Amino acid sequence: MRISSSDYDLSTATWHKSSYSGASGGDCLEVATSHPGIVPVRDSKMADGPALVFRTVAWAAFIEDLRS
Repeated sequence: MRISSSDYDLSTATWHKSSYSGASGGDCLEVATSHPGIVPVRDSKMADGPALVFRTVAWAAFIEDLRS
């Protein structure tokens, strides 16, 4: 089943910038961790823009793959 950011109210999301983002304001990724079962991700330079929404298990697998 496909999920979409429009399926969720992300207006109250607490966004966290990646610890790997530089202070120069370049390419930055923000993640919201306050939504059970999903992980919304957005571009910090487009805070009012769209977010990608991943199921928690898919996001965890992605992060684990990055670490290995």
